[in-house]
Amino acid sequence: MMEEKNTYQINLKDIKKNDPQYVASIFSTGNGHFGIRTSDPILADNSGGCIVNGFYEESTINYGEEAYGYPKNNQSIVLLPDLRTIFIKYKDNFFNNSEVRKIQLNMLSGELKSSYLISNTSGDKIVLDVLSIVNQCNSEQFLIQYRLTPMNFSGVISVSKPLTMSSKREKSRDPRKGKNIISLQEKNISLVSNQIIKEFRTNRSKLSIQIGLKNLAPNSKLNNDQIMLKKGETSELKYIAAISEINNSVDQKEFLEDPEEISKDTNCYWQSFWKNSDIKISKKNRLELGIHYNIFQLNQGAGRNGNTNIPAKGLSGIGYDGHYFWDTEIYMLPFFIFTNPDEAKKLLTYRYKILPEAKKRAKELGVDKGALFAWRTINGKEASAFFPAGTAQYHINADIAYAVGLYYNVTKDIQFINEIGLPIILETARFWKSFGSWQLIDEKNKFVFNDVTGPDEYTAIVNNNYYTNRMAQHNLRLAVKLSKKIQEWNYQEFKNHQLDQKELESFSKIADNTYLPYNSNEQIIAQDDSFFEKPIWPFKTTPKENYPLLLHYHPLTIYRYQVAKQPDALMTDMLFPNDYGTDQKKRNYSYYEKITTHDSSLSRSIFSILAARLHYKEKAENYFMSTALTDLTDLQGNTDDGLHMANLGGNWLGLVYGFAGLRVSDSELSLTNNLPNDWESLQFKLKYQARELLITLNHKKDSITRLSGKPVQITLNGNSYLI
Repeated sequence: MMEEKNTYQINLKDIKKNDPQYVASIFSTGNGHFGIRTSDPILADNSGGCIVNGFYEESTINYGEEAYGYPKNNQSIVLLPDLRTIFIKYKDNFFNNSEVRKIQLNMLSGELKSSYLISNTSGDKIVLDVLSIVNQCNSEQFLIQYRLTPMNFSGVISVSKPLTMSSKREKSRDPRKGKNIISLQEKNISLVSNQIIKEFRTNRSKLSIQIGLKNLAPNSKLNNDQIMLKKGETSELKYIAAISEINNSVDQKEFLEDPEEISKDTNCYWQSFWKNSDIKISKKNRLELGIHYNIFQLNQGAGRNGNTNIPAKGLSGIGYDGHYFWDTEIYMLPFFIFTNPDEAKKLLTYRYKILPEAKKRAKELGVDKGALFAWRTINGKEASAFFPAGTAQYHINADIAYAVGLYYNVTKDIQFINEIGLPIILETARFWKSFGSWQLIDEKNKFVFNDVTGPDEYTAIVNNNYYTNRMAQHNLRLAVKLSKKIQEWNYQEFKNHQLDQKELESFSKIADNTYLPYNSNEQIIAQDDSFFEKPIWPFKTTPKENYPLLLHYHPLTIYRYQVAKQPDALMTDMLFPNDYGTDQKKRNYSYYEKITTHDSSLSRSIFSILAARLHYKEKAENYFMSTALTDLTDLQGNTDDGLHMANLGGNWLGLVYGFAGLRVSDSELSLTNNLPNDWESLQFKLKYQARELLITLNHKKDSITRLSGKPVQITLNGNSYLI
């Protein structure tokens, strides 16, 4: 009988290629505070490095023609020293040739094991086995162990463990790549034979990080440590690295913890994680492996301190300069809300902490009241130099508000809403009220939002983008709903928010009269006012090598056509499933699918969800398989720069929102079995209003089991049950 594959373990044979940059991303490990790219420890190339969430440098944005309100500075996450690198020499001859033999990431324990055959020019050979663990319980610790087995010699080798920045810098015209900042100030804080603590300080942003490194062997050194090797026998070296919080110091206590305890604690953390988050798909091993990998990496990349968020590439690479986008709230946050609401709360708290910057940005855009969150940022300030596909995506305001509303519906955490959520929702609602305007359309007074860009970055600066308008409408209604919830809960708190009925009534009036464009000829929701005035992109004559379009055509060329980088108006079908009936959704899907390129990794998961809900089972499964294996197959061609975090979250959405048909409102949770025909069963857990639920779907009998909490009313396949 064939042994069943371990779907919690990724090996080299599970990935597309062995290119060093790609491998470094795929096998990266992290804990929300820092991430380690999995480089070859001997080659010391530019594939590796340590990435600290929120540690960035600023640089001046140079415009050919500058204008008022343009962002002044880039924010670029910094690639810090590679903590995997080790220098080994024998008789003054360095081992600088390396052949990777094995890499194995155990997602149940958090252990990363790799094996290399290393050699020098004299032909001496060593098998180098490396074990590394990112501590999940102490966010500042990294443990790395080297095991050296000489194959054809015996003798004394010299080992050095450096803590230096790479001097290599890659330049690219691809806007998705990071800038790889290398101009940092370095200073030794303490230095003894077996230990170093070094500070790295940025020049412009004035941030500092301390990294400490200690050789744990008795009477050992960090540099020129002399180790006696015997042919065929294994010697072991262990090091602990400590990565401080930003603008803090390394505590010497970080070096005192027993390595066995680090391994034990991290193993316990991941066991607990899987207990809450595991997903099982019967007899679909490759697919289940991809899903486990995706949610494992999603969790590794998420900030856990309330001061940071989830970079677009997580902590696996410096692509997109480590910026936070709308991806977090729409694609990634639902996973945490339904499986780890405490983590979701911290991610939303980050948005609250940058609310003052958002209020300043709104004023810069000529909107006196309210807040406008930056399209791409680390510190809260706008860092997008290309406003048509950046700042003009005002919908990020409503995306964040939507996530706050989802968090409340799932948790009923009124205290959090009062302190964190409502201020966000009120200020974003105030923005929409000030930003939009009244206009007579078809002899009716409608509220419109002009000169905006929706999620589709191939269509920019348009009037009445459907997604933006619908999301703004929801934002305004949410402000009214949650304000009333606070009033019912604690009238004094309602007064503290300086709320009055007139403002809430104005929000309701605007929401009730928000214009939502519709194309009568095609009988579908219209992406914007001018979308159907344009010709359809010449797909038949566009070579495959010219995708993604953004790298081969001027934006103004793309803007002239009906062509979508990713779903736009269709996003509302997913987020507001009760807006209209099945026939309307089918027409929307059919039309927009034909003109979407999927040049964005955010695209396929939404098409999978909608196809599943519409019972287009083959399409749903095909799109879903792409999202499950996007990085393991390098589908987008740029996993070298880091993993596609929004896709990782979107993959979970595909399962739960799509195949399990999850919908949640203020008062109800419902599920519908939309499984593909060739899936035997799907099983996963959810947390819902202080309850833990186990959902099992198959083609015979579906079930929901309440594992904790009080009974609750849930709708399953159209029938309501007290569970």
